[in-house]
Amino acid sequence: MKRPLRALAVAGLLAAGSIVAVALGGTASADTQICEQYGSTTIGGKYVVQNNRWGTSAQQCINVTSTGFSITRQDGVGSTSGAPVSYPSIFVGCHYTNCSPGTNLPAQVKNISSAPGSISYNYVSGAIYDAAYDIWLDPSPKKDGVNQMEIMIWLNRQGPIQPIGSPVGNASIAGRTWEVWRGSNGSNNVISYVAPSAIPSMSFDAMAFINDTKNRGAITSDWYLTSIQAGFEPWQGGVGLAVNSFSQSVNTGGTTPTTPPATTAPPQTSTPPPPGNAACSVKYTTNVWNNGFAADVTVTNTGSSTVNGWTLNYNLPSGQTITGSWNATVTQSGSAVAARNLSYNGTLAPGASTSFGYQATLSGAFSTPTSFTLNGATCTRA
Repeated sequence: MKRPLRALAVAGLLAAGSIVAVALGGTASADTQICEQYGSTTIGGKYVVQNNRWGTSAQQCINVTSTGFSITRQDGVGSTSGAPVSYPSIFVGCHYTNCSPGTNLPAQVKNISSAPGSISYNYVSGAIYDAAYDIWLDPSPKKDGVNQMEIMIWLNRQGPIQPIGSPVGNASIAGRTWEVWRGSNGSNNVISYVAPSAIPSMSFDAMAFINDTKNRGAITSDWYLTSIQAGFEPWQGGVGLAVNSFSQSVNTGGTTPTTPPATTAPPQTSTPPPPGNAACSVKYTTNVWNNGFAADVTVTNTGSSTVNGWTLNYNLPSGQTITGSWNATVTQSGSAVAARNLSYNGTLAPGASTSFGYQATLSGAFSTPTSFTLNGATCTRA
């Protein structure tokens, strides 16, 4: 089951943009109960805590402490094949004109040297939810409305739910392995990093995820970071879920690290292998939205000899232009595409597979390539 349009949240917030702007609370000096749909308050002189019940008319309440919040009532019920009912959260930055006190966001990615943060969660059983960081970026220093890029970091997932889009591989970031999902909700692009098991607390640099997203071609260093949020997306239940503590800073004035995270090799062009016989199959999986798509390409050596260095050639249909890639050097000339191995995935033993992917713009109807060749030999479609 695909979790559609978290962007339904976006739609709800768009419709209620003016509500978000006015439904703001004061500063929480003692525990504060918030039951208003988009009610919020500030804590620590730095953060905003919001109820953000965008997806249901059923009641939801949170108790805000000096360091975080807990869900004290959650009556909404969402279909596990649909969107969650809310995103109660704490954030730094600007969200629908609601900016945290003294924030230096929006800030251009190239001017951010680090973004150290930490989170401590309290989880409950018997509920369906995810616990997620939400990082928003846009080409402009936007303080209102929908940003074009959303990074979600799922530290916990309970129940039959999944992120937007489809899985495109794994990544090692902040000392952990994450399953990476990529897609669009119709209003913005989304890359999600999903932990294989629950993480109750974590300290990390959010720039590691932002840089990985940049290395995948989803943003550039000229984009702006607008907010970093942490909370829960409940579908069913959730009373007792809590952010025990949250700390997030964004340090500007330095230079963005130029070394890519461990998951992504530095861009490089391999020497094209000489033409020769190869037996191969290609699986071409896509996630398509109204003006673009992401493709995940798996190449399998179906022959009896090892392939040392590979180039996959094919033609994209009219109206498709590649904007960024990962796990291969992908070039496009007109409709012709050449994908070449990187240093770490050029050897394919018999039966072995490797995957790469890319994001592209789309104009007109979508269709997939009709044929592929590996080192000059025609591949079958898996």
